[in-house]
Amino acid sequence: MKIEKIQVLRGPNIWSITRHHLIQMRLDLEETEHFPTNKIDGFRERIEKLLPSLISHRCSEGVEGGFFKRVEMGTWMGHVIEHIALEIQTLAGMDVGFGRTRETRTPGVYNVVFNYKEEQAGIFAAKEAVKIAEALIAGTEYDIEKCIHSLKELRENERLGPSTGSIVEEAVSRKIPWIRLGKNSMVQLGYGINQQRFQATITGKTSSIAVDIACNKELTKKMLEDAAIPVPSGALVTDEEGLGDAVKKLGYPLVIKPLDGNHGKGASINVNDFETARVGLEHAQQFSKKVIVEKYITGFDFRVLVINHKMVAAARRVPAHVVGDGEMTIQELIDKENTDPRRGYGHENVLTEIDVDKDTNELLEKLNYTLETIPQKGEIVYLKSTANLSTGGTSIDVTDMIHPENVQMAERVSRIIGLDVCGIDIMAENLTQPLKESGGAILEVNAAPGFRMHLAPSEGLPRNVAAPVVDMLYPAGKEFRIPIIAVTGTNGKTTTTRLLAHIVKNNGKRVGFTTSDGIYIQNTLLQKGDTTGPQSAEFILKDPTVEFAVLETARGGILRAGLGFGTCDIGVLTNIKEDHLGISDIHNLKDLTKVKRVVLDSVKKDGWCILNADDDYSMRLADDLDAKVALFSMDENNPHIKRFAKEGRITCVYEEGFVTIKKGAWKIRIERVKNIPITMEGRAKFMIANVLAASLAAYVYGFEIPNIALALTTFIPSAQLTPGRLNIFNFKNFKVMIDFAHNPAGYEAIEDFLKSVEANKKIGIISGVGDRRDQDIREIGKIAGRMFDHIIIRNEKHLRGRTEDEINSLIIEGIREAGRDISYECIPQEIDALKHAMSLAEEGTFITALSDVISNAIELVQEYQNKEMQDERKF
Repeated sequence: MKIEKIQVLRGPNIWSITRHHLIQMRLDLEETEHFPTNKIDGFRERIEKLLPSLISHRCSEGVEGGFFKRVEMGTWMGHVIEHIALEIQTLAGMDVGFGRTRETRTPGVYNVVFNYKEEQAGIFAAKEAVKIAEALIAGTEYDIEKCIHSLKELRENERLGPSTGSIVEEAVSRKIPWIRLGKNSMVQLGYGINQQRFQATITGKTSSIAVDIACNKELTKKMLEDAAIPVPSGALVTDEEGLGDAVKKLGYPLVIKPLDGNHGKGASINVNDFETARVGLEHAQQFSKKVIVEKYITGFDFRVLVINHKMVAAARRVPAHVVGDGEMTIQELIDKENTDPRRGYGHENVLTEIDVDKDTNELLEKLNYTLETIPQKGEIVYLKSTANLSTGGTSIDVTDMIHPENVQMAERVSRIIGLDVCGIDIMAENLTQPLKESGGAILEVNAAPGFRMHLAPSEGLPRNVAAPVVDMLYPAGKEFRIPIIAVTGTNGKTTTTRLLAHIVKNNGKRVGFTTSDGIYIQNTLLQKGDTTGPQSAEFILKDPTVEFAVLETARGGILRAGLGFGTCDIGVLTNIKEDHLGISDIHNLKDLTKVKRVVLDSVKKDGWCILNADDDYSMRLADDLDAKVALFSMDENNPHIKRFAKEGRITCVYEEGFVTIKKGAWKIRIERVKNIPITMEGRAKFMIANVLAASLAAYVYGFEIPNIALALTTFIPSAQLTPGRLNIFNFKNFKVMIDFAHNPAGYEAIEDFLKSVEANKKIGIISGVGDRRDQDIREIGKIAGRMFDHIIIRNEKHLRGRTEDEINSLIIEGIREAGRDISYECIPQEIDALKHAMSLAEEGTFITALSDVISNAIELVQEYQNKEMQDERKF
């Protein structure tokens, strides 16, 4: 078998609108296509032995063991690989269950689709599932444990930590969108101007100076002491002499820890002699030159969590330990403890596996124990000096037991230090008494405290401590999204997007928009290129200045990675025409419609889908969408428009020279088309259609009619504002028009416009795109043969799998099919073709250059135009 391609889908896609994280693997079964599972001796027995847990896969049978039944009956290997990829991820602690396997138009080639939790683990699962299937077919050994361990490592390297993950999960439960910023734990909640950021449990509201205070343990201690908060007595030392003075002053037992350490790093506790103290000093100075020496407070280790200055949880922390049974060694007890199903690798379970490290060995050495020592029955042997869960510690929830006076004190501490999310470490016999009575003390105040001990304590009630964080970032009534209008279709997307962005901007909103020629905020170009995919959409949604997004959304990006947003407010479908067919398993208009509808299916239920009533394939979706639907049409008497009128629904039509909103029987005229510059005084019918789509979207969003009208009349077409969209350059004796039209529907629109253009001679510069179907390339030649008197055939920069001669031959065939006696010639380079066309221009000639790469053409024509103006000034 051969993997042809693996794609990672990260947003709504053609397979699922709600399941955003999917792996799509294009797999050629090669010879295996001829061997379904029931024709491979022993396959059922081998797969069941290797992965017995596959019995839980119900498959299409709908019952436990359904997948194994399908294997026994006979199923193709792509289907088997889908299930293997899902199961090995689940066994590695990433519970997934959605999958689809579909054969493409190419026999034996399948798209195997399944969901993932972590991207790199999903890619690994795809590749490894193929290897597992090949081993099962051949009957060779496969190390499944090694595979699962590798997946766990990938998971731990990539996954969000438990604290970050809990906040994201809480946000998702409230339908707040999120974006991971980079590969660490930096996360953006919300979009644009309404975004909030956090990393672990440091939020955008966390005071930088408060973090500095919390990291400086000596300063923290002084501020708390000055505020009458109980803290242990101590001293700051930098060398052995200072350590000796501190020991004389404080006496034993002691705690020695780095001044600016965290998570228990470099700390030594319950130090009872100077030699141990000296070693503790050296250990602490690996993390900080200055070291704190404090009186060791006996009692239990408690963590109190305060969020937004409100106490939300408290837990008693217990360091990793084993309890002797009088028979087993310490190592055997550790191994036994690690078999607890609650323990796992990294953060996969409630508890972490206990490992033996330097800290463990030092603690055992103090007891004169080794790993081979057999503790007495009931003896507790501590294996870590700190109670961190990440080193195998456990936690017991005590939130409901904390004394009100201690609650008040903890909330005071958070305000004294200034932390919005604050973890307070307390040593005391209990928290049911005020600290001043129990003799307890606050040991540390932590910025970025971990949530895991509260989310999943080993004993007691779990606490949803992520909820108050999200409440703080997004209090009731605070918006977390920005309005999004997504524009898709075959032709007219860019113009409709730009026109909508202009309307939004004119209504006082700071707009970010993506187009096939670049990413813009307001009218400032920030990134040049074809930016109609999910990464470009994310660029806009991550920008903290953007108040409104208008996103051109092309088929390529949807197929490659899905949408760059989860939901939108309005989805505009301009039309569905022949273009890019035969690419990426999209072979006909039905296939293309499935791709385009992804945008419409992503519209919120109370949002709007804007459809072209004059387009057959668009209208096939009209009664099959969850959101509200509004139609636009060039014909007021279009049957779909009339039906919507009877039903009292909203439409936008071109009638009696006006752009008009219809609401049932009512008409609201927005503006006369002749006053809208982009329509070329109404001669460019396809531009009128774009105006209708944009006007309707703006109207249903809620913009007022006068403001829409003003925007339409001030949107002036130009090479700067609308590059490649009917850009007309006037010379003394001739005119040059540059347009982006590159498919049959686009050519037909230009043909219709040129009928209104008076010219003595019409010269066309055209080209074919190599990855289009033969009939599409012939068709553009045929249409060109109808509308031009002379044709210059040039070559695209990227031939995409064909030769120049092959493409040109198909175009010439089309020209001849037009049935007109016209001249044509081939000039490979675009610049040379344009220069030649202008050299042929006579009085009254109209040159039309059609291209899907227009920047070079515009620059050349403007250069010639400037030269002509300079020559005229000389005379």
